[in-house]
Amino acid sequence: MAQPPPDVSEDDCLPEYRHLFCPDLLRDKVAFITGGGSGIGFRIAEIFMRHGCHTVIASRSFPRVSMAARKLAAATGQRCLPVSMDVRDPPAIVAAVDQALKEFGKIDILINCAAGNFLCPASSLSFNAFKTVMDIDTLGTFNVSHVLYKKFFRDHGGVIVNITATLGTRGQVLQVHAGSAKAAVDAMTRHLAVEWGPQNIRVNSLAPGPISGTEGIWRLGGPHADKILASPLQRLGNKTEIAHSVLYLASPLASYVTGALLVVDGGAWLTLPNDMKLLADFASFSAKL
Repeated sequence: MAQPPPDVSEDDCLPEYRHLFCPDLLRDKVAFITGGGSGIGFRIAEIFMRHGCHTVIASRSFPRVSMAARKLAAATGQRCLPVSMDVRDPPAIVAAVDQALKEFGKIDILINCAAGNFLCPASSLSFNAFKTVMDIDTLGTFNVSHVLYKKFFRDHGGVIVNITATLGTRGQVLQVHAGSAKAAVDAMTRHLAVEWGPQNIRVNSLAPGPISGTEGIWRLGGPHADKILASPLQRLGNKTEIAHSVLYLASPLASYVTGALLVVDGGAWLTLPNDMKLLADFASFSAKL
């Protein structure tokens, strides 16, 4: 079984693995990362910063994102600006982007990582629960991308990486809300890549698989996480592996890549069973967000 690179399970910074990092790859770039206060978004911020990037990390919870920013700055020596922002609120996005531009003078990279998800059968899903996930994942991605386009990318170019999923590829049970939302984001990626390419804006999607040490695996994996061993690489991924893949798409290494979907799941989407028995387990469940 292939061994993953080092990682930590909580929202904390990695030990010093200096040989893994090229401090000039994103030297003096600025990345705006939604959902950057925890989980995969936090690790993306750290890996970017270890490669010379300054970051703006956005979250609805300012205490959480402020603590994360302090950890990241202390571990990497780079600047990290925490901002409180809801991706569903365009005026709040405008204010956060203005704050970032005032602090750094530019934004080179946008990572759309904010998301919401839970397990629920389509028949038990409330209208509001479905709408909430669509609002955060799909509309939120468009909202932040649109504001950054108008505020900076249109005149200066930039890179957008949308964090999505493979849920909609085969109609994953209990995931009609998230699968639909992420499939829409993947379509958005292609549309924006075509329309904004002439302004030197690259837009790509990255779809992680089951990742250890995240809220997603806790919420969505549970007792069924052992099925990951049936995937080709026979293990969970970790946040550092996802962050390295996002780093590739955001960096000059991918300068001729746009409109693409990079699946980073150890081949899980090719082999994992679509567990129909889960539907029976959730027969009496109702999502009433």
